[in-house]
Amino acid sequence: MDPIDYSINEADMITPMQSGAALTADIRQTQVAPGQVAIWWLGQSGYAIKTASTLFYVDLYLSEHLTNKYATTAKPHVRITHAPLRGTDVPDVKYVFSSHKHSDHMDPGTLPDLFAQNPEAKLILPQVNAKHAQLLGIPVDNLITTTGDETLQIGPIKVHVLPSAHPTFEYDEDSGYTFIGFVFEVDGVTLYHSGDTIIYDGLAERLRAFDVDLAFLPINGSDSRRHELHVPPNMDIDDALNLAADIGQPLIVPHHYDMFTFNTVDVQQFIQAADAADAPYRVLQCGEKFIFTAG
Repeated sequence: MDPIDYSINEADMITPMQSGAALTADIRQTQVAPGQVAIWWLGQSGYAIKTASTLFYVDLYLSEHLTNKYATTAKPHVRITHAPLRGTDVPDVKYVFSSHKHSDHMDPGTLPDLFAQNPEAKLILPQVNAKHAQLLGIPVDNLITTTGDETLQIGPIKVHVLPSAHPTFEYDEDSGYTFIGFVFEVDGVTLYHSGDTIIYDGLAERLRAFDVDLAFLPINGSDSRRHELHVPPNMDIDDALNLAADIGQPLIVPHHYDMFTFNTVDVQQFIQAADAADAPYRVLQCGEKFIFTAG
């Protein structure tokens, strides 16, 4: 493969709509009614999610861990968007969900600091990743593990854990699925966070059972170059739109773009395709708050 320049000028990097103390204050102060959910996109697949009774986080990547790790390789992880927070800044942490071990979903540069600041917090993750989490310094008592095909009660949140395929299930009889997604039922709202996944036979059927109001779906897809670099594929734009249509047309919030120069997609392509399909969606800027009311 010929080398590609994945660099980006500092002036061209995306500045979050809110960051630092302003963002933490907004998360803390926002009031949410039953039947509503407030969400803040924190980059890549990471969100703060607040309902009438709880606040939780999913798939946080708030560091430059991967940028440093892959700086001299054929796939340098050059950030497109500045991090809106650091692990030490994440407010009021009780529950953090991690869909799989990849560092942009289970960040060695975020989680140790976060749990040092929030020693009572719980990390909900695939059982197969429990030892990895402990190696990051997260005590076993802070872990809630899942085999990836079950329903858990996490505080006020009923969590249906579903397998994800990235691109395969990587199932183990003892520890369950390596890649998972979450259906959250809480305070009158049902949310699906896919983690990283492609569409697989049976996914739509599983999701139809939950009457999903809002779906966080990846759109970065894949291409021949990323395939040569052994980058696992995700849903692309058409996949996300088709899955949403197949499960009853929830509001789509796209994710997994505008993080790394070598593995992203132009979100304007999603907007054009969603408009053409007359699909409901909300595209967020990093650090932006959106309050959704289930209807």
